[in-house]
Amino acid sequence: MAAPTVLGVIDPYGIAVIHPRREGRSPHQIGRKGRSHHRWMVGGKWCLLLKQWGLVVAWACATAHGAENTFQWLIRQGEEQRMVLSDTAFHAAEGDPTNLTRCQRGAWEDRMLVETVLSMLTLVSHFKKVMHRAWAYVQARLACTRAAFHVLVQWHGFQPNASGFVPLSIAEFSL
Repeated sequence: MAAPTVLGVIDPYGIAVIHPRREGRSPHQIGRKGRSHHRWMVGGKWCLLLKQWGLVVAWACATAHGAENTFQWLIRQGEEQRMVLSDTAFHAAEGDPTNLTRCQRGAWEDRMLVETVLSMLTLVSHFKKVMHRAWAYVQARLACTRAAFHVLVQWHGFQPNASGFVPLSIAEFSL
């Protein structure tokens, strides 16, 4: 994992295991039916907490039927050290961490970093759908994908430009 910085960004990512019409057909099914990005899916959610330059600080996964605010414990780990940006779905009725900043659409452009990282993982590592049938294998794939992402994104060096923006690209490694 990368060392945390003062600013972090968090967002979950839906991972489909099977089509929603096939839910409940197998007694060995992993994942549950839930919504991700306004679509029904059966599988899980992978939540990434990124540092301001795009490297993963912490991650967790759960079945798709859970609310996004179940991942608030990731934010609470560094409550005194960093501010974390999220979308509005991370709000919890029982209270939010003090370092959580919920962003309306278009309010903080820094939050787009997590969308860029998730898009790269979708296109390069084909991560939107997985065929694993046990949670241990899904979690192993998540860990390997995160490690590969860290290696590939830093392949040519990791230098911010004059404005502090770090250009991320792993497209050249797409197969």
